[in-house]
Amino acid sequence: MAVLWKDRKRICGLPITFTKYRLEDERLYVTKGLLRTVEDETLLYRVLDISLERTLADKIFGVGTIVLHCADQTHPQLRIENVRHSEKIRALLSEKIEEERSRARVAGREMYGAANNDLDVDVDVSGEDDNP
Repeated sequence: MAVLWKDRKRICGLPITFTKYRLEDERLYVTKGLLRTVEDETLLYRVLDISLERTLADKIFGVGTIVLHCADQTHPQLRIENVRHSEKIRALLSEKIEEERSRARVAGREMYGAANNDLDVDVDVSGEDDNP
């Protein structure tokens, strides 16, 4: 798989943390840690919504945080924190997410049910009609 983008979480614009982000064709990887490393993987077609957060300090240092809302039990919200060129990366992610949805033949409306498993639905199972 080709790496489309990679970066690190930054502090004051400098990549001095041990959190790494990597985007490949079908997946986004987040690797955290130095002595104990944890790598999380998210399938792009499972992303429901994407947003960008930038504070004044983020704008000064040229970084931003991309928030992905996913139909995933382990990571319903994935934050790609303090990365350079955050607006371009958000656009790239959005484009790749749509490509993966098309490739996997998954419509956005199919994913919303996966994210809201706790909805209460009243169903009449008696078979009786309410109208006389």
